[in-house]
Formats: sequence, C-alpha cells, structure tokens
Amino acid sequence: MSSLRSDIPIRKGGDESQALFIYGISGNILFINNQTVMPMIRTYKFRLYPSKSIQITIEEHLNICRYLYNYLLEQKTKNPKLNKMDTQKLITEHKKENPELKKVHSKVLQMVNNKLWGNLKALGKLKQNGHKVGKLRFKSSRNRYKTLEYNQSGFKIKDNKLHLSKIGEIPIKLHRNIKGKTKNVILKKEPTGKWFAFFQVEEEPKPLPKTNKVVGIDLGIDGYTIDSDGNKFENPKFIDKTLDKIKKVQKNLSRKVKGSNNYKKTKLKLIKVYDKLNNQKNDFLHKLSRYYINNYDKIVVENLNIKSMVENGKCKTLNRHILDGSWKRFINLLLYKAEGAGREVILVNPSYTSKKCSNCGCVVDGLKLSDRVFFCPNCGWKSDRDYNASLNILKSGLGESVVPVEGGPLLRVIPYIKVISGQVSPMSQEALPEGRGLRKPKGFRLTPSVRAE
Repeated sequence: MSSLRSDIPIRKGGDESQALFIYGISGNILFINNQTVMPMIRTYKFRLYPSKSIQITIEEHLNICRYLYNYLLEQKTKNPKLNKMDTQKLITEHKKENPELKKVHSKVLQMVNNKLWGNLKALGKLKQNGHKVGKLRFKSSRNRYKTLEYNQSGFKIKDNKLHLSKIGEIPIKLHRNIKGKTKNVILKKEPTGKWFAFFQVEEEPKPLPKTNKVVGIDLGIDGYTIDSDGNKFENPKFIDKTLDKIKKVQKNLSRKVKGSNNYKKTKLKLIKVYDKLNNQKNDFLHKLSRYYINNYDKIVVENLNIKSMVENGKCKTLNRHILDGSWKRFINLLLYKAEGAGREVILVNPSYTSKKCSNCGCVVDGLKLSDRVFFCPNCGWKSDRDYNASLNILKSGLGESVVPVEGGPLLRVIPYIKVISGQVSPMSQEALPEGRGLRKPKGFRLTPSVRAE
C-alpha cells in the first residue's frame, strides 16, 4: 500500500466529459497534473509471532503510551496555547517524575505526541468542513490505544526476527522482500488476536514497459468490472457465500450473557468470520487491479459516490452488494499501483454513462436498472448495457471519439477464480495512434443476448 500526496492541486472537470483526477509517471518522477512528487511511501504488512512474555511487554508499553497520550491531552486542555514543541518538552520533564516512561523507547514516546497532534489537526479539519464535533477524547480503555510506532531507529530485522528496542526479538514471517529505505515500523494487534508489523518504506517508482493500450471500466454488481475491451470479470459476491454463517454466529452471540467467557469466545468467532471475508475481498481486488495496471497505460473509471448510492437505494440486497463490492477500495488500489508503475488512472463524472449511447451520444432517459441491454432509438445501436457504459467512460476520460464494435461484442466472462489464481490473459487491442480513438478490439465472440438482431 502506498500514500499519495494530498497537498498538490488537481484538475477538476467542469462537465461530464472532463476528467476529475489524473495520476501518472514519466521516467522515475511521479507527476500529478504535471507536478512532480517525491519518492512514494509504501507500507508492507507482515505477521508477527510474539511469545507470551513478549506480548505482556508490548501490552505494558501500549498502556504506558496510552497514559502518556492522556497526560499530554490533559495538559493541552488546561493550557490551549501549548504547541507541538511544548508538549514534546513535557515528555522529557515528565520522565523525571514518572520513571515508568523510561521502559519505552524514546522514539515511540515521540510518536505518541505526533499522534495527539495528528488527531487534533484532523478534528480541526472536520470542524472547518462544517461537521459537528466535540472535544478530543481521552483513551480511557486499554483497547483504545492499539499501536506502537518506531520512527527511524530502534528496530532491525535479522534471521527472520524483528528486533525492537526495549521489547526484544519477535519471529516475523517475511513473505516478500522489503525494497527501499524503512522509515517507520508500527506494531498492531488485530481484533482476531493476531499481531502484525507495518513497515513504511520510501521507494523510487519503477515504471512498467509501455503497452500502448487504454481501457474504460464500468463497475457493477453482476460483473464486477466490465471494460471497453469486452472483458466481464465475474463478481465473486463473497458476502452471499458468508451471510448464512454470519447470521448463525450472530444469533449465537445474541444468546450469550454480555461480558461472559462464552460471549467473548463467540464474538471472537464472529470477528474471524468477517476477517476471512475481508481477506477474500482484498485478495481478489489486489489481483484484479494488478491485471489492469500490468496491461494498460491509461485506465479510466467512474468517480462514484458510494454513500449517496446506498442512501438513495431502496433494495437492501442491492445495497449489501454495493457495499460488499468495495468499489472505492478497488479504485484506491488502482491509484497506488499506478503511482509506482508509470500508469495513468483517470476518474470521470459518472453522470449518464449508462444512459448515453456510445455511438451517437443520444441519452435514453427511460432506461431502467433492470434493463441489461442498451438500445438507442436514435441510431439503432444495441449492446450490453455495461459495455456501452464502459465506452462512454473511456470517451469521457480521453476526450476523444471511441468507435464501438459493430453489432456489439459478447463480453468475455471471466470467472473470479481465474483472477485469484492468476490465469487471466489480456485480450488483444490494436495500438492507439497518438491523438486518435480506439480501433475495433479483436477476439470477440457473439451471443444472442447482446447481438444485434
């Protein structure tokens, strides 16, 4: 995972034909709307296997950090004029009064101060944006403070063990190589009881070879992605496969006495069910986004407002599938992968992408969500509804004319299991000459459901 710079201005389109955001890389320098960005920060996540004694030590350090966080917040509340440097000095002074603080590495204590001021800054931004927010809360429970952060020093990896200052050695599962310079290491215990280490690493972008191909992607329920090359990737709908088990465990949980050992055991079981569901979704989304990043230079997708879609939706099943789809998560994966691969991801206004004819531009207002075949009464163009939308999305992102395939292609339906197992090969697409639209894609097969009569 990587982070994009948020302090660089971006171009916003004034109408539906203009791109909202453009990300890309030229050479080894990342550009966002022709402005340079420094080397990217990528986060690696590795599983830790601490012994019981080490777990007790980490929990003790977490509790000390929680105490320090509350102390600094209390001093800031009493004296609002204190700044970040003032509270940093308070840590040094408070060490003399409370020797317990010396058990924790000094860099970890400094990051507690950083966390406090980060939270205050986030709270201030919410107020500026018109949200009704109160004061910053104290960490009253041990479960409220969950992470230890080592910044710049106090950590090293040797012989498949993570060495942490004032904690000790922890076996770590390094399933991939860390590339670049490690800036931070964050320890966290997940609700499932598993421990993880997050390595924040500074990396130089390494662009992939050019493919001279572009694609427009329509995100959906039946097919997760339907693109302008005629690919329809099956939506795994993991929630449907897990829903019965979730209901069963939740029913058992409701019968337990809250706070009892049986309640805690059943709650942990429910947490693990959701954890497996999230892992399945993340695995699918990572591999699908990697397919598009590897095979296309420019990727155009809709800038969807998921919250609005769910609030306006009247069907619970549809809303569940929208939320389960994690479309924003997929788009974010495309963005950060494009950042390091020399690709461009363009987000466009989603208005009328499904109702507009990709052949003549006529808008069919009477088109319902249940209508899966698009027919234009103006020019007679007929195709799969989602394929038509993907052509409109591509056209909006490129600002160029896109020639639809005559008669409408059969979407190449790709089972999600092939995505997970990495068995998907790209369809061929003729190279795009500079300044011209798409040519007719090759390799399509026809089906009666979308073929022109």
